[in-house]
Amino acid sequence: MSIKIERLNHTYQEAISTILMREVKDQEIKFVTVTGVEVTNDLSFAKVYYTVLDKEKKESTKQALEKAAPFIRTKLAEKVEVRHTPELRFIYDESIAYGEHIESLIKEIKEKE
Repeated sequence: MSIKIERLNHTYQEAISTILMREVKDQEIKFVTVTGVEVTNDLSFAKVYYTVLDKEKKESTKQALEKAAPFIRTKLAEKVEVRHTPELRFIYDESIAYGEHIESLIKEIKEKE
């Protein structure tokens, strides 16, 4: 991955986080944590990885994010100056849940010893 794309990923991550916190009116997605962004090499798509504290709201949050995607993309175009702002795809980040699962397994093993 080129340095330019890595820098763009980081810039998009910060900008999307700010947009979600300050500019989106939907309370369902105010407290979404953007954990990463991956832009394709041709800059046409961006996978936006996110998590939510309340696991029960996982599906409703995804729907709210998809509904707000055009608004978020428009605001992103205003904040980050690139020729073409990528189409956003929101993906729930399972890595944190996976990490918590591994941690609980390790704790369980230690308790048995």
